[in-house]
Amino acid sequence: MLDLVKMAKRALLVALMACAASSLAWAQAGVGTWPTQKPIRLIAVFPPGGSVDQVARVLAPALQAELKQNVIVENVGGASGVIGTSAMTRSDPDGYTFAVVFDTHGVNPSLKDKLPYDTIKDIAPVILVGTSPMVLVASKKSGITSFKQLVDMSKAGKQFSYGSIGIGSLGHLAMARLAKQAGFDWNHIPYRGGGPLMQDVLGGQVELAIGSEFLVKPHIDSGGVIPLVITTAKRSTALPNVPTISESGFPGFSAPAWWAVLAPGKTPPAVVDAMNKSLNKALKTPAVAEKFKAQGIDIVGGSTETLREFIGKQIAVWGKFVIENNIKETGQ
Repeated sequence: MLDLVKMAKRALLVALMACAASSLAWAQAGVGTWPTQKPIRLIAVFPPGGSVDQVARVLAPALQAELKQNVIVENVGGASGVIGTSAMTRSDPDGYTFAVVFDTHGVNPSLKDKLPYDTIKDIAPVILVGTSPMVLVASKKSGITSFKQLVDMSKAGKQFSYGSIGIGSLGHLAMARLAKQAGFDWNHIPYRGGGPLMQDVLGGQVELAIGSEFLVKPHIDSGGVIPLVITTAKRSTALPNVPTISESGFPGFSAPAWWAVLAPGKTPPAVVDAMNKSLNKALKTPAVAEKFKAQGIDIVGGSTETLREFIGKQIAVWGKFVIENNIKETGQ
């Protein structure tokens, strides 16, 4: 019996020493050394070609340089970001799996009857990457060349179809709010991501599309689509000639897009803090700053608490709109 007690004490001591070593490793992680040299996964919760995918792929090499180990982007799209976010929450909370999410993250709790995770309890906020205007663009085949023309034709009874990255996406909700405010009868067409959406608006399969400036600006620059209006209160420095909805007859209208990085909820605080510090450093590198600025993303960064409070406000504002307007996954 005495030997068994000694063995138990020895096992406990080994476990405590391992725990202390792990804590020390994570304490040192903030200065550029992750505990073990295995790849870190950044799950982009939308398909390739969209803004979430692009944001993840801008962050990955900068984060890899900061952490001195491989950072891989894995696209797990579907259900307005729920499938990818769920994959992240089911992963080991060991600091090697994170998710890059879009503004749909703050709407999904109100939009979907049963999420496979608790948005608050099962997820740890890491960092608010940035915000950006969304841009309403028209296909060249639509015949629409200005927002005023679109409004006049809509008021005259013409029904237009617009695409967004999915039911309950901030683009969808922004246009639904605008349509309700103006009395338009617009038809919403949800897509599984920004890539498929832009492919169809470029081809003329859908007349209008609402997407982040990050997503649509390359197609505006190439002349593939016609920019009509943006959703933020102020004009974008990247698209100074595109008017805001607020100045185009709908005062006070504002609905910016946003991106964030999240971790599994049980990830140790030291791990989350280490990743937050590393991402803040990555966001300040010239390469990242220039790429995001060129695509209209205003970098935010900051603490984990900044993101926690931001998401809480998004859930409150847009969740209320979803409930009040009975917006469901099957349509508006």
